[in-house]
Amino acid sequence: MRKISFTLVFALGLIGMANAQTYQNLWIPDTLSGTTFNLTIKDTIKQLRTGNQTITGGINNNFWGPTLFINKGDVVHMNVRNNLNDSTTIHWHGMHLPAVMDGGPHQVIPPGTLWQPYWEMKNQAGTYWYHPHLHEMSTEHMNKGIGGFMIVRDAEEAALAIPRTYGVDDIPLMLTSRRYNANNQFVSTNVAYGDYLLSNGTSNAQISLPKQFVRLRILNAEIERGYDLGFSDNRTFYIIANDGGLLNAPVSATRVKLMVGERVEILVNLGNDAVGAVLDLKAYNSGQAFGFPGGEPGKSGEFGSLLNNIDFPVLRINVAATNANAITSVPTTLVNNTYWTAADAAVSRTLTVTGGVPGPNSTPFAFDNKIFDLSYINKTLNLNAIEKWTITNSNVFGHTFHIHDVEFKIVARNGSATAVGTHESGWKDVLYLPRSESATFVARFDDYADPIHPFMYHCHFSNHEDGGMMGQFVVNGTTGINNNKEKISFTIFPNPVKEKLFLSLADTKNSVYYITIFNLSGRALMMLPQPEIQKGIDISLLAKGTYLLQLMDKETKSISIQKFIKE
Repeated sequence: MRKISFTLVFALGLIGMANAQTYQNLWIPDTLSGTTFNLTIKDTIKQLRTGNQTITGGINNNFWGPTLFINKGDVVHMNVRNNLNDSTTIHWHGMHLPAVMDGGPHQVIPPGTLWQPYWEMKNQAGTYWYHPHLHEMSTEHMNKGIGGFMIVRDAEEAALAIPRTYGVDDIPLMLTSRRYNANNQFVSTNVAYGDYLLSNGTSNAQISLPKQFVRLRILNAEIERGYDLGFSDNRTFYIIANDGGLLNAPVSATRVKLMVGERVEILVNLGNDAVGAVLDLKAYNSGQAFGFPGGEPGKSGEFGSLLNNIDFPVLRINVAATNANAITSVPTTLVNNTYWTAADAAVSRTLTVTGGVPGPNSTPFAFDNKIFDLSYINKTLNLNAIEKWTITNSNVFGHTFHIHDVEFKIVARNGSATAVGTHESGWKDVLYLPRSESATFVARFDDYADPIHPFMYHCHFSNHEDGGMMGQFVVNGTTGINNNKEKISFTIFPNPVKEKLFLSLADTKNSVYYITIFNLSGRALMMLPQPEIQKGIDISLLAKGTYLLQLMDKETKSISIQKFIKE
């Protein structure tokens, strides 16, 4: 009798604890739209838990950054100011753009410096993101919360009857987790997994969504952890897009695996639920195959976590009243992508995941036993080449592979075309490599060639890329560096100048590759890759004084410097 009473009391206690769960409203990032975006990277603080505030980082906000809405075909200009005490970079993840604008480890933004990349938006409608990519510092900077969504829109997506009212029936959802020390500060060293989930930076997140079809744009922004996502009642949902945009047709599913760096867009029908009903989006991470990131049994230590190998909610959904003009069905078709096939590829390449073996002689994870070296180009590709890459993971642990500049089509897993998951049937820029498996993709390296600035490929586990699991490639065009030509000659006008500075090239056939403006102490204040010099350089925010303008020309990559005075 005593045992029964104890069991009953214990069970009632658990029920009481569940009912007492305190939910917080999901934070929806604010938005910026247009063709010019002002982004300030900064150190901030945020009240994430009871007790001390946590030192965080953000872009315009105190954790995470604004969602950038961009139309395909627009030329977008980014004014990225680094107000951190550290150097950093901002990589435009998933974007097809020139290497010098890409924001990889070579495009370092020193503290107090303004970086001004721009490019034509060639990506199709989809969910992309931006985040730091400074070598050996990516984990620390991303762990602070620096990053944000990019949502591209185009005419094909706009013609579809799908939810697109941002923050109402079209919800961005960034999933990550953090470990805290005794003072509520993030732990970012020797930690693969956080202990506490953050959805858009919100603990125990909830949201009210209308009684109709709703759209969730989900990003895995973890250090390592994967998610096997589904709903608490195992209802069917519809995958309509992954990394590179819309699929040709919706894919029905009850689970979808989402690994670090991957994005997926899903439609879920709340139309059959009563107003006031409650539903959880959950990670069904218990019992995964060996090697699944976050499937380890330990609860502490570098690879331990309170979230390891368990099922846990990532978002509580409260069903609310239907909106006007509600979406009540799923389109049977979406867009008409034409994908590259293995037969299209003129070049085949292989990569092998190596290292990571524990023991006294352990080596870091790498590709082909080559640890990342900023001065070493791992692969040289030809412009417009269609290539087939096969990446083999010979390790016992899963990894995610990401390549910059291009979206690719996965054509095989373990040599089989039928083994490619339906959830990854569209354009991708990240793929998951389970242990002891391989994946093959085909991509075309078009539009952009640069003999100086490389693009990257790497494991998107940020601690692995920081440790050297990264390589780089250049795309060769019809011209390289002309070492026989004299360096460029130019003049600055007006000089002195108040607001806008113009350059006149002695030879109008020359073009400018990069401009950096320094103060007389040698501190970089402005960095302008391939600037549109005909529009002038806005120096209105510089204090009065004397400055140095350093110009690198496009053909010879030689440096010329001239002085100017800001009035």
